[in-house]
Amino acid sequence: MKQDIILAGVGGQGILSIAAIIGLAALEKDLFIKQAEVHGMSQRGGSVQSHLRISSSKIASDLIPFGEADMILSVEPMESLRYPPYLSADGWIITNTTPFVNIPDYPDLDKLLAQIKSYKNVVVINADEIAKKNGSPKSSNVVLLGAASRYLEIPFENLENGIRTLFDRKGEDVVNKNLTALKAGMESILLEK
Repeated sequence: MKQDIILAGVGGQGILSIAAIIGLAALEKDLFIKQAEVHGMSQRGGSVQSHLRISSSKIASDLIPFGEADMILSVEPMESLRYPPYLSADGWIITNTTPFVNIPDYPDLDKLLAQIKSYKNVVVINADEIAKKNGSPKSSNVVLLGAASRYLEIPFENLENGIRTLFDRKGEDVVNKNLTALKAGMESILLEK
């Protein structure tokens, strides 16, 4: 088993939480993981990229080479278009449709989404809307992870346990909201198929 994932978005959108949930789930399955926070992590509103590598055998490098990413998981649509050179021929782009407009010349959203959908394997969902419908607007990152769960080589139950471990100190209500968000994201993909 080997899976290379690029997490992309804007500072403050929960990229580190996604990485932590996947990482905890992978560790529970006794998998090796490496994560590289390449840039932007500390700047709210700035571009964020993180490489997450998961494998059943040891991993030499924490950076994903061009053309080898199995997934680009992006919490912001424009950010997903920064990383297609990393994507493998059969890789997936999974992105939120809600833009984080932090520049004056942000591209037209319809054109942006059309460009994203021009790639071979794409899942585009409105994670923000799904999170709001489930009563937890701050959990759109976990909704997106739920959508991606169908394409991850880690069982859904392990992702749920990753959420429990990560958010346990914040209390049962936060844990349950994130578990609901994960399930809602996964179900949004099942409804489309």
